[in-house]
Amino acid sequence: MSKARAIPETKTGTPLPDRNAEQPPVIRRAEVVAFALISLLVIAVVAVLYVARAFFLPIVTAFIVGTMLSPAATFLEKRRIPRSVSAVLIVTGAAGGLAFIVGLISSPLMEWSTRLPELGSRLKEKLHVFDRPLALWHQVQGMFGGSDPLASTKFELPKIDWVQPTVEFLSPTFTEFLLFFAILVLFIASWKDLRRALVMNFADHEWRLRTLRILNAIETSLGGYLMTVTMINFGVGIATGLICAFTGMPNPAGLGALAATLNFFPIIGPVVMFVILVGVGIITSSTLGAGLLAPMAFVVLIFVEGHFVTPVIIGRRLQLNALAVFLALAFWTWLWGPMGGFLASPILIVGLILKEHLMPDDEPQLPSD
Repeated sequence: MSKARAIPETKTGTPLPDRNAEQPPVIRRAEVVAFALISLLVIAVVAVLYVARAFFLPIVTAFIVGTMLSPAATFLEKRRIPRSVSAVLIVTGAAGGLAFIVGLISSPLMEWSTRLPELGSRLKEKLHVFDRPLALWHQVQGMFGGSDPLASTKFELPKIDWVQPTVEFLSPTFTEFLLFFAILVLFIASWKDLRRALVMNFADHEWRLRTLRILNAIETSLGGYLMTVTMINFGVGIATGLICAFTGMPNPAGLGALAATLNFFPIIGPVVMFVILVGVGIITSSTLGAGLLAPMAFVVLIFVEGHFVTPVIIGRRLQLNALAVFLALAFWTWLWGPMGGFLASPILIVGLILKEHLMPDDEPQLPSD
């Protein structure tokens, strides 16, 4: 009789995980180290740019402005004018226009600075219209047992101890001016050779072509930005001067030049100009309502310019996100002062161009929500 063969008992256990199954992302130590090193590098670069801004600000400004003015030098070069001569002519013309605008702004400013006591007394008289609302506010505070610290404060003009340090902060030194103009002339004159050197620095043909496209896009975008924004701001200055002339404001040419200059600083510039118009209007007009005519008309002008004129002229390609513009403006103004605010939008345009060419939209993207 044959023996029955025993069937081995199978043990049930936990199945092995599928290696192809999706696993949750794991942050590796190398990624943390890389992120920390990049963060330290960014902090170090920002610190160097802040501490050595007297050196880097004229150089970066010359590079940005030189790239904007290079199309003009190319245009003159096609008319058989040597590029070095074109660079000198362009920089001389730009400096002359800047000096003319500064003269228009500084003349009424110096006149008003000598009349501060008179202007202060006029402002105090005009603000009497708020005496009744302030008295009502004091009564309401008295009913609830509160005290108003401003009730016993006399109206006084603010001290001008801050004027000298502010002027020193806003005004570049002679060395910075000299460095800026020297680099600007040399940059415009040698831009073609510099472009060729940057392109030929890469051995791969694809990277040479990509670098050439990036440089062409930066030159075209910055040149178009400068031309269109300058024309728009010139129109804003003329319109502001006409508004000031029709409403009886003093020095309409100076106020128009100031409006055109401040409009180069997005968002903040028009706000500052509105505050200036309100102050000048209240001081110089016979009534409070008459003093607010020019500021209100300026608000309408800026609304039309910002929502209709600029988007149509500049186009969708150069239209920047308002939040990005504000953050860039705040950062570069904090870092380099008013000139940093002027460079904020061009630097943002350069960053967007680099992102567009180095990380094109046809690459794989995250799925939409």
